[in-house]
Parts: sequence; structure tokens; C-alpha cells
Amino acid sequence: MNTNKFDKILGMIKILVISERKEKCDYFSTIFNKNTYELTCLSDENLIYDLISADNPDVIIIDSQINSLKSLNKKIKSICNNTIIIFLVSSKIDKELLKYANAFLTDDMSDDFVISTINVNLRMKNSLEMLSNSNKDLADSLYRLNALYSTSSQFSGTLDKAKLIQYMIEGMDRALSFSLTCTLSFCTEEKPVLILNSLYELSEELIEALKLRTILNYNSLFEGKTPPAEIDSENLKVIKQIKYPASRFTFNLFRFDNMFAQINLGDNFFGCVEIFKETAFTPDDATCFQTIAQQVSLPLKSATLYQEIIEANTKLAKLERLKSEFISIVSHELRTPLTSIKNSLDILMSGKCGQPTEAADKFLSMAMRNVQRLSGIINDLLDLSKIEAGKMDFNFAPTNINTVIDYVKSALSEVAKSKGLTIITDQQTSLPDITADAQRLEQVLTNLVSNAIKFTPENKTITISSKLVNSRDIHINDYFKDSIKLSDNDYVLVCVKDEGIGIAEKDLLHAFDKFAQIENSLSRKAGGTGLGLPIAKQLLEAHHGAIWCDSELNKGSKFCFVIPVSNIPSPV
Repeated sequence: MNTNKFDKILGMIKILVISERKEKCDYFSTIFNKNTYELTCLSDENLIYDLISADNPDVIIIDSQINSLKSLNKKIKSICNNTIIIFLVSSKIDKELLKYANAFLTDDMSDDFVISTINVNLRMKNSLEMLSNSNKDLADSLYRLNALYSTSSQFSGTLDKAKLIQYMIEGMDRALSFSLTCTLSFCTEEKPVLILNSLYELSEELIEALKLRTILNYNSLFEGKTPPAEIDSENLKVIKQIKYPASRFTFNLFRFDNMFAQINLGDNFFGCVEIFKETAFTPDDATCFQTIAQQVSLPLKSATLYQEIIEANTKLAKLERLKSEFISIVSHELRTPLTSIKNSLDILMSGKCGQPTEAADKFLSMAMRNVQRLSGIINDLLDLSKIEAGKMDFNFAPTNINTVIDYVKSALSEVAKSKGLTIITDQQTSLPDITADAQRLEQVLTNLVSNAIKFTPENKTITISSKLVNSRDIHINDYFKDSIKLSDNDYVLVCVKDEGIGIAEKDLLHAFDKFAQIENSLSRKAGGTGLGLPIAKQLLEAHHGAIWCDSELNKGSKFCFVIPVSNIPSPV
């Protein structure tokens, strides 16, 4: 009798016939091709149970006329979960058999129908098994993806390198259920350490063997190259993390399936990891393992850069503090001899030691001008160091800005006139008082007007203006908008406008940098420390104000600052 293609695909099909009727056993023996089917006929209960327990058949055909059918059905059902149960009945089907049966055959069915019934049920069984396996594979994939996502989320939540390595190990445990991981980490402490995450306890001998194995793996990565660090088993620190210390691994561990991966990103080497598992790893396991080892590399790189930035900032802060202390000490040390020099020059120029000649008077005046200039530089340095150290003293009181403007104009008009310049004012009358340190505002405004005089050619005009404005109406140059944040308030706005050399667009942002000067011949000729504007900026910030500038090269500059009307700053 011919069999279909499905028979050949399945291979040898095991069929057990349970019947006490010899003619039925002979019948099934004749219709099932021995090349496709392996047929066994039994009627003894003990032999039936022995056979089923040893090797579940694919199909069991039970003759409904056999004695003790009820007990036989229950026992077979309890032993055989995936076996197809077919009952051979005479005509009428007992309802009790419906809960055990996959199909029924009758005594008068044709041979082809018998074989078709068996094959249809085998196909159904095979399809259900395939579906079950697919569902299991899908469930495994979803679980692994969830483990990868969870681990990735943990990676993005920290810049602690020790935590990142631990999250990597925990992620591998969730996704792969390892027996042991050996992680050589260059991130956990100052020196490389071996982190052993084990399901069971490890003997000292086994730990030594794992250390040697890890070192060999590590050295093989840099064969012919210089490794990041020299590692030996005596000095390699081991960190153990044991899940169930009551049990213990033996050297049979080295017979387990294993995988190895580097933890690196480009030229950055963070360590390596080897994982052991008693059961074999699948290709999906290998992909997952390598993915997690690669995933942790990027946040480790970020953590390394962050640590380098922190260390660099700490060094810079220390250097800045040392610089400020140095400036303060040097300035104080310079002030004492400079005071003596100034007093000596005053005495000489007064004629108390004899009337100086015209030539001597010229040189004494030159010396006095440079002493005053040097005194100004020292005062700037001292102010800067005080501000940066938070030791600048302020005397806040109700102040009218127009009074400050009038004072500065009066003090500098003669200096401007000597250069052929004119200082004019455009002041709004009846301005409200602001809470400020008038002496510090005079210092700010004097610096701005002095710069305007210094960098403006002859026969030009310098304008000082003041007015009351609301924050919504203040126009700030785009270059300074990101660094200046004004609250919704009324402000007193003061501007110093000149017709001088101007500032190039590329230099605008650096106008308030310490020790910075506009790079052109006139600025170099004028000289100076470049501290006036940075000091002015910090003094105004202490008043909760701000300063900025507008300028066009060779056409002039306009420096503006604002102080809030309702400002009541705390002493700084």
C-alpha cells in the first residue's frame, strides 16, 4: 500500500495497538508499511506500561473491546501527554471515551481511511508542536529583548563606572542565566580587578585557576602589542559575588560551554568578560552576550570623559585659587614700595628738596604718571582677587544714577579735553533711586568712560545717557542674550557711546574676558591690564544687573548696563 509524502517527512512512526483480538493485530500489521511504521501489538497491561514508560509511541490504537478499558485509559492518559489516542469501536461510540480520544476507527473502515485518519492526526500533532515551539521561541526573544532594554536603561542612568560593570553582569544574568562570569575590569578600582559572579561557591584552587585563565585571555588580546597594564595572579585582586554559597563548583566548570568578549570602544579598553554555562549557548545567546558587552562600552567611555572633566575642573579650580592668591600677595607686596616711591616723587616735585630743573621736572612728571598707572593696575588686580574670593565689600544705599554720572563726567572732562574730545550727557530727569554702592558704580562708569577716551581719536564726542526702561523694552545684542537673563522689572539703563576704533564682531564675546584687549594697533598703544571690563561685569552682577556692548569696527562702541530699580541686594 502506498504512503504519502508526509509519512516520509515524519520518518519512522511508532504505533502501539492494544487489543486482545488477534485478527485485528494481524490486520494492522498488513496495512502499515514496515518501512514507514514501527508497529507493536500488546494486550498485557504490565507490558503496555513498560513500553509506554520507556518510549512513548506516536500513536496508540486501543480496541474498545479490551478488558479493564477504563483503568487502562486513565493510566495511558497520565503517562502519555503528546501521544495520539485512537479508539477502535464497533459502531456506537461510548461518550466516556470522548475525553480520552483524538479520533475513532470502526471495524468496517477501508485501509486508506485508517491510514488517512492516522496521518491527519499526526499532521495536527506536528503543527501544534511547531506552534508551541514558535511561541516558546517568541517568548524567549521577547524576554531577552526586555532584558536588553532594561540593561540599556540602567546604562543610561549613571556615569559611575563600577555601577556600569555591575549592571552589565546583572543584564547577562537576566538574559542568559549563567553559571559563572569572570569579568576583568579596569573601571572598578585604580588597579584591574577580577569580578567573579558565581551561582555556587568557588574553592581557592578554582579561583587561582580562573585568575590564570583570565590573565592568559587578557594577554592574548595584546599579543605583539603593549597591554594597558601588566597583570599577574599574585597581585590581581578578586571580588566574589556568590548566589548560593551552600553548593560548590568543581573543576568540571571548565567543561561547561563558554563565551568571551572584550569590553572596549575604539582604543579605549575597559576590560574583558568570560561567561560559563552548564548547558550549551545558542546563537541567540551569543548575539545577546556580545550586544551587552558592546552596549556598556559607550557609557563607560562617557563616564571616563566625565571623570576626566571633573579632574580637570578640580585642577583648574586649584590653579585659579593659587593664581588669585598669588595676585593678591604680589599686589599687596607691590603696593608698599609703590607708596614709598609716590611719596618720594611728591616731595621732589613739591620743591622741598630743592627746585627741580625743567628737565628733572619733566622726568619726575613722567615717573609720577607711570606710578599712578601702576597703582591703577595693582588696584584692578586687588579688586579682581577680592571679587573672585567673595571678599569684596559693598555699601548698598539709595543712589541716584545721575549723581554718579555727573561726578564721573566732572572727573574725566579735563582728561578728555586734553585729547581733543568732548563728553556730553543725555540724562532722563527724575529717575528713581536704586539700591547700590555708589563708589562701585563710579568705578564701573569711570572705567567705561576712560576706555572710550583711550580708544577714541581726536575731535570726537563721548555720550553718557541714562533712562528708565522695562525689561521688555531692553534691546540686548544677540551675542550676549544667552548669558544675560533679566527678570520682569523696571531698570535704570546707562550707556556710554563713543566714536572710537570699535570692536570686531568676532571679539565682542571676549570683551569682558579677563586680561583680554581688542587686538589692533591703537589698543596695544593704549596698553592696560584688560581687567577693567571683567571687574565692571562682576560688580554689576553683584547689583543683580548686567552689562553688554554694541560695536562696529572703526565706527565706535556703545557699552550699556542696567540695574533693577527695586533691587535690594544682599552684601557680597
